Amino acid sequence: MVVLGNQNDGGVHSGHEPRRPRGHAPWTGGHLLNIHRPRDRSHYERFQSYHQSFYRAVEATSVTPFSPRAIDRGIAAVTVALARLGWPPLTAALQASKITDHRSSLEFVGETLARRAEMHDARLTKAEAAEFRQKLKARAGDLLDEWSKIADRKIKVAAASNINRKKVARHRSSRSLDPKLQALPAASESFVRTILRRVSRVARTCG
Repeated sequence: MVVLGNQNDGGVHSGHEPRRPRGHAPWTGGHLLNIHRPRDRSHYERFQSYHQSFYRAVEATSVTPFSPRAIDRGIAAVTVALARLGWPPLTAALQASKITDHRSSLEFVGETLARRAEMHDARLTKAEAAEFRQKLKARAGDLLDEWSKIADRKIKVAAASNINRKKVARHRSSRSLDPKLQALPAASESFVRTILRRVSRVARTCG
């Protein structure tokens, strides 16, 4: 394989260069650079350091399946996707907070990830595969637990906010602008309050 010049995009560069021809025939690759091009010259001078770090320009999840960096970048999204799409009560929009009611039913998420991770590398021994499986399953479980805690806090905050709004509304509805209104019958007081609200609304509109 001959790579002509230095690619402008490091991701494209590292995506093409590691490709191997089909079959098991030996092969080699090389760079054809132009000394009169500053980019090529810079690439030549920094060749070793560049090639030791060029995967930084590639999306981590596309480099090596289940590598440490790929897991760090992708496991949260995959865990949430499996949970919401694989468990119907969480699938609909705005239902993510319902995880607090279904956390015990989401153990299949860790199991699914663990089975896939165990199969990804046939070179792993049984002991290594079992250890890797348990680590990934525990990682997914920790993410689900954290998601459940966040949803629980959000629900409690929303409930407290609703209680406070109801208290404020009750206080405002029970407060009389004129002490004489307290002596009126309930029906008359309600009528007067309605008139006052309408007058206030008209005043704000005209103002």
